[in-house]
Amino acid sequence: MKFLRRLKNGDEAQIYEYHAPTAFAPRNRSGRDCTSRLPLKVLTEILSNICPHASDDNYLSLEDSMRDGGCMLCDMRHLSQCALVSRRFLVATQTILYHNVRIDPVHYCEREVDLAAKRKRKSFFERNGEPVDAPKQRVEQFSRTVRDNQSLAIQVEFLKMPYMTRETCIAAMARTVSVLPNLKYVDLPDGIYSDDRSCVTLKQELEARCADLRKMKYLRGAERSFALLSQSRPWQNLEILELSRLEIDPNTLVSVLASFPALHELRLEELPMIDDTIFRRNNSTSLFPPIATFSLQSTPGLTAGGFEAYLSRPEVREGLTDLTILNTGVIPSELHRILATAPYLRNLRINRTIHRVLTPSTIPPLASRSLQRFQFEIESPSASPVDLQPPSESYYEYLASSILAGNFPSLASLYALSTSLPSLLLPPPAAPFANPKSPSSALRQPLMLYTKSIPEHDWYLTVISPPTATNRRGSATATRPISFYNGSTQLGPQWGDKARDSVIVGNGFGGFLAVPNEDGPRPSSSSGHKHKHSWSKSKSSAGWMG
Repeated sequence: MKFLRRLKNGDEAQIYEYHAPTAFAPRNRSGRDCTSRLPLKVLTEILSNICPHASDDNYLSLEDSMRDGGCMLCDMRHLSQCALVSRRFLVATQTILYHNVRIDPVHYCEREVDLAAKRKRKSFFERNGEPVDAPKQRVEQFSRTVRDNQSLAIQVEFLKMPYMTRETCIAAMARTVSVLPNLKYVDLPDGIYSDDRSCVTLKQELEARCADLRKMKYLRGAERSFALLSQSRPWQNLEILELSRLEIDPNTLVSVLASFPALHELRLEELPMIDDTIFRRNNSTSLFPPIATFSLQSTPGLTAGGFEAYLSRPEVREGLTDLTILNTGVIPSELHRILATAPYLRNLRINRTIHRVLTPSTIPPLASRSLQRFQFEIESPSASPVDLQPPSESYYEYLASSILAGNFPSLASLYALSTSLPSLLLPPPAAPFANPKSPSSALRQPLMLYTKSIPEHDWYLTVISPPTATNRRGSATATRPISFYNGSTQLGPQWGDKARDSVIVGNGFGGFLAVPNEDGPRPSSSSGHKHKHSWSKSKSSAGWMG
């Protein structure tokens, strides 16, 4: 907050003073409204650029769906001011504002400095002497608005609010969702997922009034309500379901999952009673539904044999695109069986701690023509002897040989807990002044290789480019791809990390260029793009975080 305090005390703070704008309609010299001939759909699309977050149709919480470099509250305020232009603008802005409703706690801009100072005044305190809870007031105001205006209530599809607000405003949330029949996603308190008594009314309102809900979660303690889903069938359009630490048998799990015809994303975590029987064909029970995005964590009862039985069904084999298996019964030496039966798999992540060295000659190599993103996290026990090679390195040698054999033509991103994998994928340097030969066609596109030694470290990015033939003498760069470490590439929210900044450029004879002077200019990559410093971005983004 040092940057914001400086703005508050200095002359620059004056530029952030708020002045209510005068409502006017865009007119030309003849005095006619230039937007009157625009269709309402086009006008709505234009105004939606003022408030970008209102067009987000994701099922992420308020904390996970924040936009970098913008202030959601200011965007909503600017869009609401457009409603003063005309009746057509009012209709268009209401369509945008009440589609995805966000109750943000603070302004993510310099305006928060002035507002924080005003909240210290006595007029902003409640009768009991406590400061006014602004998000709570916004929830209550929104609740009154949608309860009094049904035409606005039917437009609300997404409702997001901070964690503390949804934990303390359970009664207000129950009154609000009871009048939102088209609600698809809402940030809910944790107690509703475990059948807490304080959330009984809210959950009943969701089941009775919000039939179009698309995402739900069940945690330990909600076994009874989960088992009743196959009979009540409250949400037939449910798309995403998360189950964690539930004590349920395989038959109950399959019967409930089969009652959701639109389900395409499933996450199972720490289900001790679940095993391969959920994938078997049984005439007395329902079949396990086809899932496009399947995530399994801490489920030792599920093995590669069970996945083979599951993928033997054509509708499952053609629909599975994303698979995550973390600490399950699937061992890395059997991963080739899953890849062979999943021809449309695009994203795969596996994490497993192993104790034995792999013998690649005894198993077929890994191969997938469709895989684009592969996270291969094989760890060795921390108590391994220091002077011996960890058993996990044999699995990375097995992976490298499979890639160099050309078995992954579509692979674009690879994540591994091994710092030796880049050297395994880079061919040895050729002798100086040797005639280059035609390169191998193992890599058909640049491979983004993320590596680190332990999970707590940062990801290192190495871009491995496919070799190309050249007739230049005295250079070996044609047969040895150049390695880059680029910090400008950010990982997705599911990784929660960033790659480090550095550059490694080959000198053409098997070595690397010397590190330049700190005072001199930084080198550019072989493609001509200069690597920018990331300190300025970090400094600006840390201003509101303190």
